[in-house]
Amino acid sequence: MPREMDDFETAAMQEVFARMSEPRPDTPEPSSRQGRRNGSSSGVQLLDNEGGVTAELEACLKHIFAKYCTPSGKRELSSSTSSNRSTGEASLLTPPPGAYFTGEALDEWAKDTNGAPFSQETKDELIEFLDVTDEGCLTFKGFLQIYQLQTENDEEETWRDLSSHGFDRSLQLVYTRREDADTEDMDMDQATSS
Repeated sequence: MPREMDDFETAAMQEVFARMSEPRPDTPEPSSRQGRRNGSSSGVQLLDNEGGVTAELEACLKHIFAKYCTPSGKRELSSSTSSNRSTGEASLLTPPPGAYFTGEALDEWAKDTNGAPFSQETKDELIEFLDVTDEGCLTFKGFLQIYQLQTENDEEETWRDLSSHGFDRSLQLVYTRREDADTEDMDMDQATSS
């Protein structure tokens, strides 16, 4: 569990989140309401009653983190996450223990999520306030801290981020881009040929 932040750190992180979301235009999904623990038609919650990340959101965040981390994430081929082409759902990636974002991976994730890399000032603040390696690389724990704080302050921003990475409002990964489907096909071929 991440350590508690004091009021100064919380205010500083809120400012970081405001800058993180600026490059992307405001694109709320239809019939959505702004606010913490948004009641959606699917009944999916992003935060639990104590304000922590739910297991469902954490699974999505593991997948997103694993797309960019070092060492690379692995696709889970268990029955609960196997590909289901009839519904368009895809299996999820999981980051290996000790995985982290390099500076380049952080930029790539930021571009894919918000349309632009972070400023150096934002990167410096992330390193200062979040869990990072001794070399200053963002860990999965730090990644969770980003989304816990962001969701607490602006749940719709988190939903937009999830959508940018192929998740729908029920937190299911759906095929939204051709390269995602191609990657899934390659992974399945490798798994069956092993």
